[in-house]
Amino acid sequence: MNINATLLGQVALVFIPIMVVLSYYLGKRKTQTPKLATLIGFILAFIPPLALVYIAALVIKNDVRVSE
Repeated sequence: MNINATLLGQVALVFIPIMVVLSYYLGKRKTQTPKLATLIGFILAFIPPLALVYIAALVIKNDVRVSE
């Protein structure tokens, strides 16, 4: 069985997981709801310019202080 993927498909296979992992990592540090941040990152990963803007917004946001 031969599986043929276009360049766009190959880029998506790399770009989407990277965006999801970055969204989770930054969401954990920068928001109270990392799962929601990850979901938004996953959805926006299908539109790369919006995903990059979203990641940039998370990077700029201040860290959340954890009450211990």
